[in-house]
Amino acid sequence: MGFFSRIREKFSRKAAVPPLRVGLALGSGGAKGMAHLGVLKACEEEGVRFSLVTGTSIGSIVGALYARGYSVADMIEIVEGLNRKEFSKNLRPFSDMEFAEEFLSRYVEGDIADLPMPYAAWATDGGNNEGVLLSAGKTARVCTASSAIPPFFRSVEIGGKKLYDGAFTNAIPADVCKNMGAQFVAAVDLSAYQRSDEEKGFFSRILGSAVGAFVPVKYTEDCKQRGYDAADFMFRPDLSAYRATDVSREAMHNMYEIGYEEAKKRMPELKAALERAQKDHAEQARAKRG
Repeated sequence: MGFFSRIREKFSRKAAVPPLRVGLALGSGGAKGMAHLGVLKACEEEGVRFSLVTGTSIGSIVGALYARGYSVADMIEIVEGLNRKEFSKNLRPFSDMEFAEEFLSRYVEGDIADLPMPYAAWATDGGNNEGVLLSAGKTARVCTASSAIPPFFRSVEIGGKKLYDGAFTNAIPADVCKNMGAQFVAAVDLSAYQRSDEEKGFFSRILGSAVGAFVPVKYTEDCKQRGYDAADFMFRPDLSAYRATDVSREAMHNMYEIGYEEAKKRMPELKAALERAQKDHAEQARAKRG
């Protein structure tokens, strides 16, 4: 290589702009989390990759598996290995989360610091109804704390705090992604489409009111909006026909497909948004260098 070629290469390397740091924020929704896998599958196929991930409730579990390095096929295999009958037995008032922590420990053993990708989850403090960032400690326990939705499950204790499902205070933790350094955040809202009270029926409405009386934490006014405010792109699969407790094979397959189709349909929008963000990022980097 000649002298001038070496000089050009040197300056070219110096002028290179680091790639955009893209974060993924996965929302709460129980069994509807199968749609997260559908979205991730579409992203895999389209070559969209993420640098860090955050999640609430089921989003914390899928996020931890993604941060650990599992592919969508791997995650589907893990779901298939779940004993649905045993899981359903534990869906009774104030169950302990030990069974879930034991199951998850097989796949996300160790601490959050051991994960190959930056990761954090969100929970709600049962003592003061405030949100709690979980970015350290045993990954499986963090996932259970973020997913302990009352009255089905008891709180999970971490650091002296009794923690419950993070959906009560931050259902789609896109702001957490931004705080961790993401320059662009794609998020997934599993409850973008809700059935109206009339559609739920009289019995379901009464049951919901009765259950609410025994729940130790309450939804904050901005528990969902804060995710929309921080996200640069939001996937919104229509899962209104399903409940968070729908764990039948058919329902889970359908929810996966809905997530996949939503992501495929909107992939051109996402790629265009990423391209614009990368361009802005490059211009800002060049401006800083003068």
